[in-house]
Amino acid sequence: MKIQDIFIYPVKSLGGIRRSECKALQRGFEHDRRWMLVDHSGKFITQRVEHSLALLNTEMTGHIAHIYCKDEPKQKIALNFDPETGRNIAVTIWNDDVTAVHLSDEADEWFSDFLKRPCKLVFIPETGKRPVDPKYAERNEQVSFADAFPYLLISQASLDDLNRRLLQPVPMDRFRPNLVVSGTDAFAEDTWAEIKIGEVHFKVAKPCARCILTTVDQETGKRGKEPLQTLSSYRSTDNKVLFGQNLIALNEGIIRENDDIEIISYK
Repeated sequence: MKIQDIFIYPVKSLGGIRRSECKALQRGFEHDRRWMLVDHSGKFITQRVEHSLALLNTEMTGHIAHIYCKDEPKQKIALNFDPETGRNIAVTIWNDDVTAVHLSDEADEWFSDFLKRPCKLVFIPETGKRPVDPKYAERNEQVSFADAFPYLLISQASLDDLNRRLLQPVPMDRFRPNLVVSGTDAFAEDTWAEIKIGEVHFKVAKPCARCILTTVDQETGKRGKEPLQTLSSYRSTDNKVLFGQNLIALNEGIIRENDDIEIISYK
C-alpha cells in the first residue's frame, strides 16, 4: 500500500493542488484550507451553495497562491501565505465560532465580483484556535478551515468500486481528499484505526459523511445527482452517506508520493 496522490486546497472550496510531497502539521497539510470565503455576516461560503467556485483554480509559487478562473485565466489574484498585517474578524464555520484574519479589500473585491455577491476572504494562522471535536481528539488537536478534521484519506480502490456502479465515472476530485491510497481492497480504509505514512502517525478518527458538494462537476461547476445517489444505495449508515476516512496527525513530518503505508492497528 502506497500514497498515490497528495492534495491541498489553500482556499476552502476552490480548486486543489497536487503535490509530490507536503509537510503534515497538526491542523492539516501546510497551506491546506488556511483561507476561506465568508458572507457579510461572517458565515462560511462553499460550493454547496456557490457551485461556480469549482471554476476557480489554484497554483502555488513558494508561499504565494495564485487564484484564477478556468474560463478567464487572465483573471487572477495572488495571496500571500505569510501575511504581515491584518485585522481580526469573527467568522462561523458550521457550529464553530472562529477568530480569523481579514487582510485585503482587494481580495474581497475580486471574489465579490466573481460571485456577484459581497464576500470577504479570511485567513486562519497557525496560532488560530479551532479545536477538533473532543470526542475524537487525542491531545486537543486543532483544525484549519476543513469541515471538521485536518485530513481526509480515500483509497483508489474505493473510487474504482463506485465507478463500476455508475453510468458515468467520476474523478477523485469530487471528494476532495488530501491523501489517495493505492494497493488496497475497496474500503479497506474503513477498518483502520491507526496508520503510519512516512514519518507521520495518524489516528483514523471517523468515516467522512458526504454532501451535495460531491455532485458538483469540478470542471464545469454544474450540479447533478451522482455520485451521491448511487453511494447512498450501498454506503449509508444512520442516514449518512459515508466515503473516505477522516484522520488526525499524532505528530508532524513530511509525506511524499509513493510512501509506504503501515497499518498500526485495526478498528
